[in-house]
Amino acid sequence: MNAVRTERCGSVTTVTIDRPAALNALNAEVLDALQAAVTEAAADPVVRAVVLTGSGEKAFCAGADLKELAGMGPDRAYPAMRSGQRVFRALERAPVPIIAAVNGIALGGGFELVLAATFPLLSTRASLGLPESGLGLIPGYGGTQRLPSAVGSRVATHLMLTGARMDAERAYALGLAPLPPVPPEELLPAATGIAETIAAQGPRAVRAILAAIDSGRDAPLDTGLAVETGLAATAVAGAESTEGVSAFLDRRPARFADPEEPR
Repeated sequence: MNAVRTERCGSVTTVTIDRPAALNALNAEVLDALQAAVTEAAADPVVRAVVLTGSGEKAFCAGADLKELAGMGPDRAYPAMRSGQRVFRALERAPVPIIAAVNGIALGGGFELVLAATFPLLSTRASLGLPESGLGLIPGYGGTQRLPSAVGSRVATHLMLTGARMDAERAYALGLAPLPPVPPEELLPAATGIAETIAAQGPRAVRAILAAIDSGRDAPLDTGLAVETGLAATAVAGAESTEGVSAFLDRRPARFADPEEPR
């Protein structure tokens, strides 16, 4: 059985971590498969958005597979952590948006996976946390860096030092999720609906927005503005904006070409 399943419907690919017996824990196989799935989706000109979720009702992802990590010395643990960070960074920098549909617990590496996604949609059953300190560990897939940016330094520090969990309502109140939690049975349809809404936008514009956000994430404001200016100028001069503006003036839906089609 594959550790990660993919299914494309129209312009949206759904990527599912499929280890329900292990609460969809991350091991080397899952990490490699996640990167491959997202790379494939990003390279497909028809795919304009990705929904990422976990199999079953209990867990989005329970974190790193501790059985795989147990007994590692620093010489093995360091490259294992760096490998996971590279996978999560690749997801964060993907040219298509990745919506994390969080259907249950997202702990440790699972929460870090949520933080690396473009944004999450949470089930009312979602529970998020970084419990590593209680195991004598620290977050190793980017949690110490991304969580403070997402919810503020003091809240993030409290969560990491205590190992406390956040329910879906608190995560939404803190701005971690852009939309209120939804009932479990509505999660995937709602996430797919958001993905389809994004897929209907100008695909080059979506990719440019993601690139501008990533370029300015840790850069001075002037650097980010310079990147934005270049990308915005390219968009203004492109065929995609010609179609978008014409459709607006004609009061009709825009018909955007796939990114790799001739302009």
